[in-house]
Amino acid sequence: MVEVANSAKLAKEMNRKRVRNQRNWFFVFISPWLIGFLIFTFFPILFSFIISFTDWDMFSSLHFIGISNYAKLFAKDDVFVISLRNTFVYTFMMVPINMVLSLAMAYLLSFHLKGMKLFRTLYYLPAVVPGVASSLLFARILSTNGLLNKALAIFGIQGPSWLLSKTYVLPGFVFLALWGVGGTMILLLASINSVGEEMYESALLDGASRLRMFWSITIPQITPVIFFNLVTGIIGTMQTFTQVYMMTSGGPDNASSMIVPYLYKTAFTDFRMGYASSMAWVLFAIIMVFSLLILKSSSLWVFYEEEVR
Repeated sequence: MVEVANSAKLAKEMNRKRVRNQRNWFFVFISPWLIGFLIFTFFPILFSFIISFTDWDMFSSLHFIGISNYAKLFAKDDVFVISLRNTFVYTFMMVPINMVLSLAMAYLLSFHLKGMKLFRTLYYLPAVVPGVASSLLFARILSTNGLLNKALAIFGIQGPSWLLSKTYVLPGFVFLALWGVGGTMILLLASINSVGEEMYESALLDGASRLRMFWSITIPQITPVIFFNLVTGIIGTMQTFTQVYMMTSGGPDNASSMIVPYLYKTAFTDFRMGYASSMAWVLFAIIMVFSLLILKSSSLWVFYEEEVR
């Protein structure tokens, strides 16, 4: 009996050592990522939150001023208010159009027709073009004598100066963003192609039209991807930077100014890093609120197959 007890105790001790050894090796292998995350992500985020309560200019010592930066944003900074409004307008224009267009394109490209792979490739290619290259290209397309206005002139329409007009500059950015709609389209296309054919066959036997099948079968089945595209679309659009920085620098008369380009100018041109950090945290709070609202509403319209099971 004593020998059995000793053997059991020895086995338990060896098992503890094995678990401890596995845990130690786990931390060894994860340490490069963990160190990188702490140095390049966590500590910068924490530091930006701290300096948002200071008037730090990156050269002098930190001087805490409380919530003065946050109070100034909405009370005294007209450019920030304009940038915030433009960001909201651009987001509410861009995201719905992007969702509808990408869904329509994905559905049309889901049909198994001859040459469809070529069309899928062509529609997706703009999504992989770098943002700087796209901005330089569309700066020419949207210029007063650019390709878009020349195309409109064929139909007798006099196009505006897209990037010089306070009225049309934001729609011009929407036009540029829609050129790269292939990124969201490819996700929806993959989701549509994963819908079981037996559902469509059953609907056809019941006499359902293609429109009815699309609305009652396709849409509910791909709502998780629609949900993902909606959240990431809002997050990405509200952080628009490259187009504004490369094409208009916020002009004309701040008509295309948005939060992130204004934040960048405040931080690295005016050297008001504390004030810029407060803008970043306000933007973070706004994006967080929108994301939580969408997440909260998802239970009403997002369908997960596992829930049925």
